[in-house]
Amino acid sequence: MMAVKTSSYLEANARERIALVFDAGSFEEFLPPSKRIVSPHLGQLDAPVSFDDGVVVGRGSLNGAKMFAAAQEGGFMGGAVGEVHGAKLVGLLKRAVLEQAEGVILLLETGGVRLHEANAGLIAVSEVMRAVLDTRAAGIPVIVLVGGSNGCFGGMGIVARCANAIIMSEEGRLAMSGPEVIETANGVEEFDSRDRALVWRTTGGKHRYLLGDCQGIVADDTEAFRAAASQTLQAFKNHPTALTLQALEAEQAMLEQRIARFGDAADPQEIWERLGVAQPQQIPMLEAGPFVALVEAHRVKGTP
Repeated sequence: MMAVKTSSYLEANARERIALVFDAGSFEEFLPPSKRIVSPHLGQLDAPVSFDDGVVVGRGSLNGAKMFAAAQEGGFMGGAVGEVHGAKLVGLLKRAVLEQAEGVILLLETGGVRLHEANAGLIAVSEVMRAVLDTRAAGIPVIVLVGGSNGCFGGMGIVARCANAIIMSEEGRLAMSGPEVIETANGVEEFDSRDRALVWRTTGGKHRYLLGDCQGIVADDTEAFRAAASQTLQAFKNHPTALTLQALEAEQAMLEQRIARFGDAADPQEIWERLGVAQPQQIPMLEAGPFVALVEAHRVKGTP
């Protein structure tokens, strides 16, 4: 395993994140760089290929717990998913079930489907969704970490929400469509992708935490992500939750209530105010710890 250069999750690459989140020296990579498992499609388009197709998969331990993990490399095509990339994720999840892992951690950083591979990429993402749900149905919790500069968008944003829990940093972003996609489809009046403050207010970790789309928010630090992942895994061990139709129906009802309650809001700050957060304009300036303390202090009963 390579020497670790930084403790910042945002600045680290996929292999550095794996090395820091897992117990030191415990991670065993499946299909390592020497195997050179690359996309069969990119070369035909004269596009660059990567020796691992932009995703690291393997197993290791987290405070002694037997875990499987995948980490997307945002530096290669923005972490976009193609056929091989998706197959590695699916294979990892299926192997986790076969070997009865204690949990799976997905370190996601991606813009979604790799457009170069069109339908192959779309099919790959749908297969990853099914594999995540099959893993959960087998009683193995799936935990997602989001803190890379590319965020987690597109079909992989849906994959993230299929997991048991999501942990984000303030710098992380999570959504179905990226800001540029929304602006292209509906115009700058709908969403100005150049307004970076608006982008982070709308898709950033703080907003997702307030809405209940992520279950934990931490500082931009790999040790903080590691600790949160370990605590989340322990929580599922103490209180296992089954994947049921009733739970999915409750999730759908929650989303319908969210639209009814916040559908007319023009800015996330309006939503934060309706959630009962005091001085919502201060939220963007707060570090993760004080932010969580403020939210919990002013959380209204019945809030999502």
